[in-house]
Order: sequence, then structure tokens, then C-alpha cells
Amino acid sequence: QSLPQQKLLTWLSVLECVEVFAEMGTARVWGEMGRWTIIVLIQLAKAILRLLLLLWYKAGIQTSPPIVPLNREQQQPLHPQDMEDNSSGKDQTYVGRRSSRVVRSLQSTPSLQSRHWGSPQQREESQSRRAEEMNQPPTPLGLQETIAESLYITRPLLHLLSLGVWGQRSWKPWLLSAVLDISSLSLLSDLKDLNRRERAELRRRTILLLYYLLRSPFYDRYSEGRILLLLRLLADYVPGIGFVTR
Repeated sequence: QSLPQQKLLTWLSVLECVEVFAEMGTARVWGEMGRWTIIVLIQLAKAILRLLLLLWYKAGIQTSPPIVPLNREQQQPLHPQDMEDNSSGKDQTYVGRRSSRVVRSLQSTPSLQSRHWGSPQQREESQSRRAEEMNQPPTPLGLQETIAESLYITRPLLHLLSLGVWGQRSWKPWLLSAVLDISSLSLLSDLKDLNRRERAELRRRTILLLYYLLRSPFYDRYSEGRILLLLRLLADYVPGIGFVTR
């Protein structure tokens, strides 16, 4: 990735980390009007950054969070003693003559901080496989897929606009947002040969469709009563979880 693209991803990650805090803080200081103002500004900034990544830098299907968190357990560096053992050419493994089982040799046992329970070959293979998956370039998007990703990126702005036009109690913003989400996923479903990160992102978006059951006005009219009834039944008839459900 180029340096400008990395900066865009960094700013996008920062916005996603602070947007809820900014919304709550603004509502506390400037009230409801300030809350909706900061929501619109943050969503507009996120949409602009994502469209730049999609159309200018050809970033493909974008994940959330934009920057994949670092797995520190997989990135543990070798300690100086381990590096000396590797450079000295000591055999790291011993193969049993009759069982053919591969075990670590006592001479090359690493320090406690970097010790693991798998064989060195398994760890090296898994690390190289993960590195290849992380470094895979994004899948090129055609016109249909670019439109689908653009719909997903602009959906929050269109949802906010519909809320301003029809109000928060109307079904139209809820329906518009759901139609845009489903349309985007349907258009992206034709893509083949996606890498692991992109497949995980599409699965995440599909699972997030369940959140529409918890969004107003559907939640206020249908889901709330059923969920509360289920919680009451659990509290009354299932021992041990009544305190939590109540």
C-alpha cells in the first residue's frame, strides 16, 4: 500500500474508534441538535474516505475495522539466544526412529517467552500462510461490484437523509437501508476467488442483517415484546440466570 492510502486507512480507523464517544459527548454538551450534527459530519467523512479508497486506490471490498488488528502472539520476535541457536545450525527437531514422530531437540529449546507447543514446522507453515493471506492484493471489482460497494458505503448517508425527510418513526428509512444492504450483498455475491479477508467481511455483513430486527421502528412494534417475554420466561423457569435476565 502507498503512503497516502495508509494515511486514509489510519484516519478512517480513528473515526470508527471515536465516533460513538464523539456522539455521546456532543449530545451531553450541545444537546440533540449537536448530536445529529456530529453524526452527519462523521458519516460524511467516512463515506468520502471510503469512496477515495474504492475509486482512486482500487482498495476493493473494504473491511471493518479498516486496519486489521495486530496479532501480537504471532509477531513475537526471537530472543537473542534463539537467534544464536538458529544461526549456529543446531538441529531444531529430532525424528524418532521407530515412531517417526517429530519432537523438539533439547539443544534448541527457545526461551520461555517465545515457547509454543506446536512443532517448528507447523508454526512456520501457519505463519507463512497467514502472511500470504494478509499480503494478498484486493480482488479487482468490475462495474457491478463497484456500484455494490458504493451502495454499502453511501447507505449511512442515505439513511440519515431519509430520517430527516420522513422522521424517525417512519418505516421508509428502515426499508431503504435494508434494501440497500441486501442489494449490495446480492451484487457482490457473484464475485469469485475472493481472499480470506474479503470472504470474512461479506459473512460479517450478512450476519449484521439480523440487526434490523433490533432497529426502530421494527423493534418498537414487533421485537421488543417478544424479546421481553423470552427474558421473563428465562428468568422465571431457568435457574441461575434470573438475575442477569431481569
